[in-house]
Amino acid sequence: MGSETRLVDLLRGEIPFEEEADFDLSLRPDSGTSLGLVLVDILNGFCTVGAGNLAPIEPNRQISSMVEEAARLARHFCEMEWPVLVFLDSHHPNKPEPPYPPHCVVGSGEEDLVPALKWLEEDPSVTIRRKDCFDGFIGSMEKDGSNAFSKWVKANQIKTILVAGICTDICVLDFVCSTLSARNVGMVPPLEDVVVYSGGCATFDFPIDVARNIKGTLAHPQDLLHHVGLYMAKARGARIVKKVTLGSSI
Repeated sequence: MGSETRLVDLLRGEIPFEEEADFDLSLRPDSGTSLGLVLVDILNGFCTVGAGNLAPIEPNRQISSMVEEAARLARHFCEMEWPVLVFLDSHHPNKPEPPYPPHCVVGSGEEDLVPALKWLEEDPSVTIRRKDCFDGFIGSMEKDGSNAFSKWVKANQIKTILVAGICTDICVLDFVCSTLSARNVGMVPPLEDVVVYSGGCATFDFPIDVARNIKGTLAHPQDLLHHVGLYMAKARGARIVKKVTLGSSI
């Protein structure tokens, strides 16, 4: 743990990025028509202890904190009747997603929202989109060539999305990068800003001492890759915020 902490500190020194101190929702009088919340893959298969191949094997502080923050934000957005989009990784058994083992298979329960967010399924402010790939933007493509995420943005006239979820460096990052590219070429009007809440994101932990004993497996140190994911999102044009304040409006 000591060596990993030193490595993370070194990385933060070599590739630092600036986080906005506070994203205060109470200072956004137009939030009801211009702000949307996007939650990425906060489901059992990635967050609930022992739920599957890619779930934590023991309680994990970063993941638990992410779930708590996502629930806090979701509750506020829904009480204010602001739009929320939920992506859920959902795979069929005959469609593997290499290099990862089977996960979030439809019907297994892994593909369902964590207990703390299960109530979102019944809220009228929430749109749920099941996807069969890392990237929620790609996973929103319809057979007719349209995009469900783009339709959600346009229907709600969203100018800013606030993004939280798991994994910071995989599904969250892929969605953020694709969305920014789409914004840059005018595919998701009227979207302007993609804001990633660092405290509302998490990734998994797979130490090198475990990975080296499993053929074909890559190590995945949690704090290190969390930082890298946020850095890459910032480098692509996302805003990274350290804190989201609800203010006195709730």
